[in-house]
Amino acid sequence: MSRDARWKALLELLVERGRLDVEEAAVELAVSSATIRRDFDQLAEQQMLVRTRGGAVVHGVSYELPLRYKTARHASEKQRIARAVADLVAPGEAVGLTGGTTTTEVARALAVRADLAAGSPALTVVTNALNIANELAVRPQFKIVLTGGVARPQSYELVGPLADGVLSQITVDVAVLGVVAFDVTHGASAHDEAEAAINRLLCERAERVVVAADSSKLGQRAFARICATEAVDTLVTDAAAGPETVRRFEDAGLTVVSV
Repeated sequence: MSRDARWKALLELLVERGRLDVEEAAVELAVSSATIRRDFDQLAEQQMLVRTRGGAVVHGVSYELPLRYKTARHASEKQRIARAVADLVAPGEAVGLTGGTTTTEVARALAVRADLAAGSPALTVVTNALNIANELAVRPQFKIVLTGGVARPQSYELVGPLADGVLSQITVDVAVLGVVAFDVTHGASAHDEAEAAINRLLCERAERVVVAADSSKLGQRAFARICATEAVDTLVTDAAAGPETVRRFEDAGLTVVSV
């Protein structure tokens, strides 16, 4: 197992359990305890975990796993959700995409749609996510609008007043939100308040708002609110979402698509 793969596995185990012992992690990953100790020390230096006697714990209550380590989590569900979200976008529309693993999959699903293979433009994509802009910029039929701002290394998103300035001057047909949590009472939320502010502004500039979230994020809360539930038109999630959860969102006025 490569170091990057090992680190990703360690961080995912840590997020799920909150605490991880060296011996426990060594057994899980089938490597030596010395290797795990070295991994924990190096991850602690990057402030991605907190080292403890004999193990490690997550880095505080607002722990945020960097995007490059989240791509494998709920991957198949995110790809199904992404295809369903992409189907909600019509040729020629302007679509806003926030950062995140699910919205990155939405960008990829849009890129391979046959009816978006040509046009002038076939689609206008507005995003504050550097990785999404990078993936779509090679598609000459897509008009890519990238906001300014300061890049957050955890999510590759641009935030701050420079991003505000661009978004305040445009409108989009549909905004697709990647969220950390989505609860009927508390709305959509993110870990970081600067990201939440940009996402909220994108919602305000959109004719309709779609939340793309796998079922593990439903009924959850995070630190920074993006928008109220009533500001969202459609929730696209996976089939593991419980019927009671789906009913609560539908009762709140949302169209729920389960895939």
